Amino acid sequence: MKALFLSFLLVTSFFAMAQQKQNQKIMPVDLSKLSNAKVKAAINALQKGDEKAWFPLFATDVKFYDDGNQLQFNNFFKKALGHERFTSIDKVENNGLDLYGNFHSDQWGDFKTYFKFQIGKDGKISRLDIGQGTF
Repeated sequence: MKALFLSFLLVTSFFAMAQQKQNQKIMPVDLSKLSNAKVKAAINALQKGDEKAWFPLFATDVKFYDDGNQLQFNNFFKKALGHERFTSIDKVENNGLDLYGNFHSDQWGDFKTYFKFQIGKDGKISRLDIGQGTF
């Protein structure tokens, strides 16, 4: 009977922790600071892990840098979407193109980050620089 009770407690604790983690993922971030409509759409898609909304916002030849290292944009974000998100947006600069905030990655944990966008003449995002930030 004691083993059955301990098993019940263990299972209940596991489900409670899983539910808490699930709730952390869906906590909304205030996007009202984002003044650039294209950037706001991109961050909204990132937060939702929405590939269908994310990829069309970017030029087909988008330049992408992570901590100064050029990476392949599509490969990176096919893995990241749904597993990485802002937990807060603390500072917005450069006419709404540069964001600084706290970030969560299922792989790397929680850290401060920046996202810096450049918009091309065609209205699509032509460059994205991301990395760990201090602000």
